[in-house]
Amino acid sequence: MKRPRSPRFSPGPQHRLNGRIRAREVRVIAPEGTSLGILSLQEAINLARNHGLDLVEISPNAKPPVCRIVDYGKFCYEQSKKDKESKKGQHAGKVKEVQLRPAIDPHDFATKLGHAIDFLCEDMKVKLNLRFRGREMARPELGMQVMQKFIQDLAPYGTSPETPRRAGRSVNAIVNPLPRAKRAPNPRQKEDEAVEAAPVGDSRKAGEGRVPVRSEGSDAPPPEEGGGGFRNSPFDQIGASFE
Repeated sequence: MKRPRSPRFSPGPQHRLNGRIRAREVRVIAPEGTSLGILSLQEAINLARNHGLDLVEISPNAKPPVCRIVDYGKFCYEQSKKDKESKKGQHAGKVKEVQLRPAIDPHDFATKLGHAIDFLCEDMKVKLNLRFRGREMARPELGMQVMQKFIQDLAPYGTSPETPRRAGRSVNAIVNPLPRAKRAPNPRQKEDEAVEAAPVGDSRKAGEGRVPVRSEGSDAPPPEEGGGGFRNSPFDQIGASFE
């Protein structure tokens, strides 16, 4: 029989804690953040157990290693929050590309404009690439107009340091995000906030309170109010035959 394959990556704890710590002596930090000095590993573990907490190794490369008496679940939660906050500033160096066409449809133009606004509001640079195909090379001014219109619509969110440059069959431009203090808010976020703040609609049934409409020239009487069945139903005739 073949042995079952073990997972390639084991989701074990990221820090050594309690009995998994290998050092004989550790520098202990109290739950309040004060230093308790250097203690033996067993003394530190007993001290953490008396507080109902864990002994977590936070600096394994120090001599002796630094350990802290904390709630390990709460410690991991705080570390994840710090990691998320540090990753927020990593988007600043990214460059996102948006491709355009000289004969772009207005709907596609608005969609790509929304994507570019999202990138700029996340502190990313946007590279605009407009490419000519076939006979479009005969009217390069149309492509330049599309590019200038796109950059003009992005003015509240970013600015282009240089005019669009033509390179062969394409026109390129870079749009840098404005500082947050000078940048307009993302309109999509406003729409999301408006939807969340909207009151919940009525729970009335669909069609309740509506006035029935008759087509002109029709001799059929209007449907009775509150009647949910069909007029001239064949079941009415069946019931009449048994009377």
